[in-house]
Amino acid sequence: MKFKQSDAQNQRIEQITTSHLVVGIDMAKETHVAQATNFRGIVVSKRHLSFSNSIEGFEKLSRWVAELQQKYRFKKLIIGMEPTGHYWFNLANWLSDKGLHVVMVNPATTKRNKENRDNSPSKNDPKDALVIADSVSRGFYYEYTRQSLVFQRLKTIMSDREFWVTYCVRLQNRIVRWLDIRFPEYPSVFKDWTCKRSLATLKAFPCPQDIANYIAPDVINAWRVYMQRAGGVTGIEKAAQLIAQAKRSVGERTAVEEAKADLKRLIEEYERVTNMLEQIEKDIEALLTEIPMAQQLRTIKGLGKIFTAAILAGTGDLRQYAHGRQVLRKAGMNLAQSTSGKRKGQIVLSKRGDSALRKYLYLATVQLVWNNPVFRHLHEQNLQVKKMKKQQSIFKLIGKLARILVGVVQRGEKFTPEKTVLNWTEAA
Repeated sequence: MKFKQSDAQNQRIEQITTSHLVVGIDMAKETHVAQATNFRGIVVSKRHLSFSNSIEGFEKLSRWVAELQQKYRFKKLIIGMEPTGHYWFNLANWLSDKGLHVVMVNPATTKRNKENRDNSPSKNDPKDALVIADSVSRGFYYEYTRQSLVFQRLKTIMSDREFWVTYCVRLQNRIVRWLDIRFPEYPSVFKDWTCKRSLATLKAFPCPQDIANYIAPDVINAWRVYMQRAGGVTGIEKAAQLIAQAKRSVGERTAVEEAKADLKRLIEEYERVTNMLEQIEKDIEALLTEIPMAQQLRTIKGLGKIFTAAILAGTGDLRQYAHGRQVLRKAGMNLAQSTSGKRKGQIVLSKRGDSALRKYLYLATVQLVWNNPVFRHLHEQNLQVKKMKKQQSIFKLIGKLARILVGVVQRGEKFTPEKTVLNWTEAA
């Protein structure tokens, strides 16, 4: 498939021939609905098919499609569906494993084309299935291909990590809220409450009144239960500061036992999730060693294991892309603008793509601007010579990164600054 959108669109339309049966499926959690048309959009099924999300339902769909192909002598088949939530995974994989041509239709396309046939905003499952079939016959779809096992494993573990990172942030926010209410002076002693000494304090002396009557050596002895070098270089100083702040604390003093129990549960859960995330990161690093292209991408200074894993989880095998623009489109980072007559709309991101991939491409580029001399040079050139705003430069560099990722993998090379910036020796 060519990378230019117009060429790709023409190729998709050309794939649908007079011998094609086009099936559109509206996905749901329990019961899917299918409609069938020919290449011109003429409905060939007397009635829509409803089938369950089970092996019996999938086989029912297979028999229904085979009957229509035999009746109307269609030699080829293309099945389109919306990637609605996670409901489509099992059916798409089952059909794909059978060697059938499965394609995806963006839900936004279905929403904007639902009035084409009847000029009505009404919505129901059979109508949606017909709209999907119409969209496929006109080439408004993208191919569905199952990734190899290693990329499926990577996508699964990165999705898992994303969930636990979000949960960990919620726990941290909850603990900070607890401290703001019960011990608002705490940040003046420990700027980072997640450090070992701080966690030991929260376990041994949850509330200010628990520590106010102690002396510094007693506090250090209490810390030794939870950490090895309790005294250290700053132990006495920190203990003294903590006692002083506890004596003058204005924190809430009611329902103390319940508050302590709450904090204990939060700390235990935070440490459990933190340990889990550390293990997940080790598993990710081990998994990346099984992907040769990951080692190529790691030659880009500043592109760490998490960014590499997140990008490959979102894009899959980068060898399937002809150009970096395809990566940007998959992430929804292609530009969109609404113009009419003399009015020119603002240029924005389409955001029609993988939000996680979009997030990590952005964060990876910011990280590269900080840590990679090539990207830092390009960023400074954008700001000083081309007079771009900082955010404009970042988004331009995201496109540069996407092209580099595809180019490095397609050519089987390591990242070299000389191919990114002309006269790099002088520039550096």
